[in-house]
Amino acid sequence: MTEQSPDPLLDPTRAPTRAGVERAAAKVAALLPQTPLLPLDIDGRTIWCKAECLQPVGAFKIRGAWHRLTDLTPAEVARGVVGVSSGNHAQGVAWAAKRLGIKATIVMPSNAPAMKLAATRKLGAEVVLYDRVAESRDAVAAELLAQSGGTLVHAYGDPWIIEGQGSAGIEAAAQMKARGLDGPDKVIACCGGGGLTAGLALACPEAEIVAVEPEGWDDVTRSLAAGEILSVDDMAYPTECDALQTPETWPINFAVLRARGVTGAVVTRGEVRDAMRLAFERLHLVVEPGGAVALAAVLAGKVSATDATLVTLSGGNVDPLKFAEIITE
Repeated sequence: MTEQSPDPLLDPTRAPTRAGVERAAAKVAALLPQTPLLPLDIDGRTIWCKAECLQPVGAFKIRGAWHRLTDLTPAEVARGVVGVSSGNHAQGVAWAAKRLGIKATIVMPSNAPAMKLAATRKLGAEVVLYDRVAESRDAVAAELLAQSGGTLVHAYGDPWIIEGQGSAGIEAAAQMKARGLDGPDKVIACCGGGGLTAGLALACPEAEIVAVEPEGWDDVTRSLAAGEILSVDDMAYPTECDALQTPETWPINFAVLRARGVTGAVVTRGEVRDAMRLAFERLHLVVEPGGAVALAAVLAGKVSATDATLVTLSGGNVDPLKFAEIITE
């Protein structure tokens, strides 16, 4: 589907590395201002919340998308890219593609939030819809790639994407150091397919890493416990965390997670809503359900925190009426 380059940095089958995360961090730093690292007192401890919901596309996904698309060869640029996404990665790829003048096609579920579909189209990407329960988005993407010869920009199963998402950890560590903190010594990450979690595991090699998922979509947590990749049991399981509805992680992500001894935690719908309300009341931030699961795990006591714990608030793309319902519940 893509050209094989003699440059190992441009080999799509390569493994992601800490050096790659640092290279991605330098790219992102040259493009975007740092997102805030906000202190939040929880039960006598101060945790540090990385407000990725304030990115230009409302989520951290812009990091991996920019790292991936800026490493395309001229021939790959000419053929365009195909992405797969529940919504936030779609906007990240569309934003980067528009800035770089690259044609982008995004495979998105037909039941994705309307605002995410609209935002992706507004950024100039073509959206191809699929049925999340009955169809495989990877199969749909493969068919599109066969027709166009384009490059797959997967939402998490890609070395550039993993490295790009990890740039948030490089940034947060520098912000902590500027505040006189030696950390992070623990990272609690919102997890769908594992791109952000794996990137943070590479970025913060001394930290304990915890991947947090919503109930019913806890395939990474179960996979880590079992020592093998397991799929979601019920693809129709209802959740408000649309950003984290991934069928299963990929070997490239799982290898990083296992090598770093990452553990998982699972939160409920009510716990996620509690975290969204607290983020709004105490941090004055709009955080979407999928972007609030890491904070939810801390608030619910499912993951303990240290004084140098990093918590990702990974996205803020939530329907206004849904958000109003939740914070006034």
